[in-house]
Parts: sequence; structure tokens; C-alpha cells
Amino acid sequence: MKTVVNKNLTPEQQEELLSYLKIRFEKNMNRHKGLDWSKVQAKLETHPEKLWSLYEMERTDGEPDVVGYDEKAGDYIFCDCSRESPKGRRSVCYDREAQESRKEHKPENNAMDMAAAMGIELLTEEQYRDLQKLGIFDMKTSSWILTPADIRGLGGALFADFRYGHVFVYHNGAQSYYAARAFRGSLRV
Repeated sequence: MKTVVNKNLTPEQQEELLSYLKIRFEKNMNRHKGLDWSKVQAKLETHPEKLWSLYEMERTDGEPDVVGYDEKAGDYIFCDCSRESPKGRRSVCYDREAQESRKEHKPENNAMDMAAAMGIELLTEEQYRDLQKLGIFDMKTSSWILTPADIRGLGGALFADFRYGHVFVYHNGAQSYYAARAFRGSLRV
């Protein structure tokens, strides 16, 4: 998938994206039991700005899929479901402050700015743990997760992965970045 600069997908790009999403939805029904693709698609088609965000998730190898439905808000919840952290979002530190604090070897980007630019949010620890109930993710990689302000205020940031049959949440300096660490995002439609 190509980078889309103006946040408007062509009809062909929309069709291609919806096709990918439908195939993934039907292939992974355990992630969204009881939900109907035609209703998801109808909601997506009325929110083109959300389609653009999903396109960006797909373009950066996040493999977005529906992981829930919020009945109160009437929102479908999409999340990156790639087996490992999205390849197109790796080698980033946590946020702009961390990125700017590096004296040398600065990463090209940071997780918080990338997520905002894509119109998505980093997963919370709870969302990350819930995702792991739907499959096994990040067995060889790790993903930045939304960090509480008190931890971030002290210079740290949280990331998580799945090892030895368990979800582990760790801390690191927010300015750190690794080739095997990216971030997973969520989007409400």
C-alpha cells in the first residue's frame, strides 16, 4: 500500500482496504464473535477519515482487525493484530520529548507522534492484555504502550510483550528505541 498524504483515499484504495479488512475479519472470527461484517463495513463507509486511519495501520503492517464492540457508544474497536509489532513503526522512541532529548543517534520518529498522525491511539496496558486473549502477539518483538503520566514524568515509558506464556510489562527510558520495538494502536469507528 502506498503512502496517502492528503488523508483521502481514492475509491480504488477504499475498495482494496475494505477487501483486506473483510478477509481478515472472516478469517479471525474468534476476535469478534457475534459481529457482522456488513454492519462494520456500513459504519466504515460513513466515516472516511477512519478508513484513512485504518489504511495507515495496514500500510505500516499493523494488520488491523475488529477486536470488540462498545454497545454504549455504538463503536467498533479496531486494533493492530499483526503477529509481531508492526514493521513500519519500529525503531521509534516513546514521544517527542524523548526523541529530542537524544544527543546522537536520534530515531526518525516517535510512537506518540506517529499514532497521532495516523489518527489512532497507543494501547493501554489493559487493552494490550485483552488483545493477548485473542491470540499470541509479540513473541519476538515488543510494543510501546500508553504510559501513565507519573512514570513518564520521571523519564520512563512502558512496553509489553508475550514470553513464556505470559504478558510482561516492562519499563525503559522513553528515549530508548530498538529494531524490534514498535507500537500497536487502536481505533474506534
